[in-house]
Amino acid sequence: MSLRRRFTSVAAAGVAFQGGSAAVDSATIVSALILQLTGSVPLVGAVVTILRVGWLFPQLFVGFLAQRGSSSRRYYFFGAFGRAACIAAIACLLFYGAAWSPFSLGIAVMALWTIYAFVSGIVAVPYNDMVARAVPSDLRSRLLATRFFGGGLLALAVAAYADNVLATATFPISYSVIFAIAAALMLVSSVAFVSMGDPPSATSEKQITTFVEYLREGRKVFRSDTQFRLFVFAQWCGGFVLMAMPFYVVHVSVVGFDLQRVAILLGAQTAGALISNFLWGWWGDRFGKSSLLRGISAGRIVPPTAIVVLTLVPSLCGDNDVALFAGIFFLLGALANGLTIAVIGFLMEISPDSLRPAYSGYFNALTAPAYLLPLVAGVVAEIVGLLPIFLVSAVAAAMQFLIVSKIERSQPSR
Repeated sequence: MSLRRRFTSVAAAGVAFQGGSAAVDSATIVSALILQLTGSVPLVGAVVTILRVGWLFPQLFVGFLAQRGSSSRRYYFFGAFGRAACIAAIACLLFYGAAWSPFSLGIAVMALWTIYAFVSGIVAVPYNDMVARAVPSDLRSRLLATRFFGGGLLALAVAAYADNVLATATFPISYSVIFAIAAALMLVSSVAFVSMGDPPSATSEKQITTFVEYLREGRKVFRSDTQFRLFVFAQWCGGFVLMAMPFYVVHVSVVGFDLQRVAILLGAQTAGALISNFLWGWWGDRFGKSSLLRGISAGRIVPPTAIVVLTLVPSLCGDNDVALFAGIFFLLGALANGLTIAVIGFLMEISPDSLRPAYSGYFNALTAPAYLLPLVAGVVAEIVGLLPIFLVSAVAAAMQFLIVSKIERSQPSR
């Protein structure tokens, strides 16, 4: 398959997935659903925690299997089609379980959400490996930006439709419809990506035959590769930044924002992600992935700091609270997109071609524990309130910027 067709297949798959994932966005749609079903702030915190840990933890094992085997494609196939099936199952649950008690339904949704998160985690290692083999370094940021731009357009349409469904359909049937749309889009994404086939792979200089050997090699990589080690530390700080993510919705709810209009915030978040893609794609390919990481890390200081200031000086909101909160979610969307482009791109850059599945597995497994923090934050918020959560998030963002600033500019030599 030609480079143009590989680029198109990966981009099309990404566009469909972005639309589907926007429909089940953990910081808006799913957090609002769980809050309305259970009324539990800790469970809202668990939404993001489960998604992130489920995404990261399986990658240690998938990295070993993909590194030892000859093909990553089979693992992508299982994870991609499996996650679409999980979202479809949640849609069915919300439809047929509408008569259940809200709390029981909420717990059942959380159980399926957990399965979805861990099945999704199987996808990351083969995705990074296959994309890095299919698309050269100097096109990867633009590829990801194209994916997020097209996906952002689709996500805006999804957000508009979700707003209409939430306003007109009964709860929780309205959410069932949204999850069904997400499942369909994820299915389309899976078909588009696997149609690319499996790009040619590099031969590993050192064959890893046992899991113990694989773990020992990971320890050596962590000790000897300075860029990799600093990158892991930066992502740990990123986990503390992310701990506040599900509580932006809780905060706006506390100050009087109607959760029936949560799709407005989703739309703002999606618009920020959409508009920023041109900047992130150009920046990453023109100045390097480490430069993009530094810029995004600096930007991540702003949203939690804004919430802290608005909490301490509520008069700043005035009558423009909707526009103000939409602006914060706009920035959150832009930064989240930029961070994804930067992290995926930088990990591809520093991973040797012959060890890319292993590097992905090591990196994501080492950073997975940091994403338990939103769950901890939910408990803390229940006891002492939301303000400390946003304070910690702001400080962690500043620390992440300092660590990323120490990483040398990556050269696209691989």
